[in-house]
Amino acid sequence: MAAAAAALESWQEASPRRRRSATRRPRRRVAAAVARSLRADPEVDSGVVLRRIREAGEDLLISDFWSLALETIKRCLRKHLEQLKAPVGTLSEAFASLHLDPSPDESDVAPGSISEETLVGACHLKCVCYGIGNFATCVIARNQLAFLLLFLEKCQIPRSHCWIYDPLFSQIEITVLNTLGVVVLSENEEGKRSVCGEPTVFYMLHCGTALYNNLLWSNWSVEALSKLVIIGNSFRGLEERLLTRILQKNYLYVAKILEGLEELAFPQTSQYVDVFNDTSIHWFPVQKLTQLSMDTWAFREEPDYEDCEDLEIIRNKTEEPSATD
Repeated sequence: MAAAAAALESWQEASPRRRRSATRRPRRRVAAAVARSLRADPEVDSGVVLRRIREAGEDLLISDFWSLALETIKRCLRKHLEQLKAPVGTLSEAFASLHLDPSPDESDVAPGSISEETLVGACHLKCVCYGIGNFATCVIARNQLAFLLLFLEKCQIPRSHCWIYDPLFSQIEITVLNTLGVVVLSENEEGKRSVCGEPTVFYMLHCGTALYNNLLWSNWSVEALSKLVIIGNSFRGLEERLLTRILQKNYLYVAKILEGLEELAFPQTSQYVDVFNDTSIHWFPVQKLTQLSMDTWAFREEPDYEDCEDLEIIRNKTEEPSATD
């Protein structure tokens, strides 16, 4: 609570609000745009970034997209929490108090606060965020981060129970994340994180397919996958875009889990079409997982991607063999 209060205070103390328009950029040009912005705006400090994140959160809260996306998440989490056998009354109490339309009295609520809209005690969920990008300079990444912060508050996930990593984070961005109270990972896990029996939401928007594949491999059992929720690229979309032989060869765990998951697509609105395009929330029903063949679970080899082109993830650096070897 102290970390959350400190983060909110930092938001409120930031300089006065100034609206900035979100310019659409094709995804292939995002990295170049970020680099140009870093050179053109060298005086951006953590206070400015915090203010911009707050603004993005305020805009999200009053948008049609937020209410529609919240309903989508609610539908998925209801099923997921039922699967986890949440205590009697938790779900009914939580969703009975969920009001998507803010009342007139909520106009005085502090920026970033969601009042009684909180999803009470969402079964002690934890959260891991990969690949959110350079939110200090990229509007798309900043909106994605603002959404994450609102999601954490909605589900009452303490920010200290949210781990975040992107190999491209600048020092300013790391400082901002520390101020906000989330935990910045120091090492590139390449998505290879086990839930260790704890219900966990992975927030992975527009990440490379190998990152999802690694995450699945790290949790390749009915027990682990049943505790996993993924908000990220549509798995059905991956199936449609990739040739079957490519999916089977390079991303086998994604290919094998397609019959063992359920997914709900995020809404598409013009305001956030570039931010949340091709995004779905996925969960893994025990009933579907147990219907997969024994051979599906028997194969547990770690992915290596040696012959994979266009991997789309940044891997840990490995030591090159010396000339004498």
